[in-house]
Amino acid sequence: MALRTETDKETGVALVTLDRPEKHNAIDLATAAELSAAWRAFRFDDGVRAVVVTGAGGRAFCTGIDRGVEVPQPSSPYAIDDPLIAIGPKANDLWKPVIAAVEGMACGGAFYLLGEAEFVIASKEATFFDPHTTYGMVSAYEAISMAQRMPFGEVARMSLMGTAERVTAQRAYETGLVSEVTAPGGAVAAALRAAGVIASYPTEAVQGTVRAVWSAKEAARAQAMAHAPHLIALGNLPPERQAELFRGRGGSGFRTR
Repeated sequence: MALRTETDKETGVALVTLDRPEKHNAIDLATAAELSAAWRAFRFDDGVRAVVVTGAGGRAFCTGIDRGVEVPQPSSPYAIDDPLIAIGPKANDLWKPVIAAVEGMACGGAFYLLGEAEFVIASKEATFFDPHTTYGMVSAYEAISMAQRMPFGEVARMSLMGTAERVTAQRAYETGLVSEVTAPGGAVAAALRAAGVIASYPTEAVQGTVRAVWSAKEAARAQAMAHAPHLIALGNLPPERQAELFRGRGGSGFRTR
């Protein structure tokens, strides 16, 4: 199992931990299926009233799709199978509040999870970046998710700069991606405290508020997401060329902002 789930029955808070630290908590197909199953199980568990999601090891929250995974694709140019499309709580119809606790790197497909959390708490050592363009891939779902949280220019810069630039936790806080910055190693504890407060309130009111907040932006988000598969199909380099760029990444430097 690449996913650990612990529930505090007293507080009603569940802690979901991506547990592949040796892979920087990159998501393979099995982990994607486990995440989807966990969110759907929480829908039926009245003992869970709020959730915190994080990554094990401290070096990374999540670095997106595991590059060693082979994802079969349909032959039709009008269809794309995205293994990460259903890893988030909202994609699985979970409307209990979810808080993301970020330690270390959060990049690429991590934004599928961050984009579907109610808010994000990060350690001051956390960094955020989107490597897609560097490796010849379109940042579509990830950029759209971040555009719901950050100013247009900040999303465009992060998405276009690829691996050349990493956004610090402080900058992420200033631009609205992160709601709280903690001391190193403190993100999970802070997220659990916040989740505990929320879980102590009447759950019907909490879930209704979650739905209300999301409804404020859902129409625009859904319309944008509908374009994503076509943009990816048109703009992505062939897999072998992507792999060549990935292998050649070497020790290329980056700057933080």
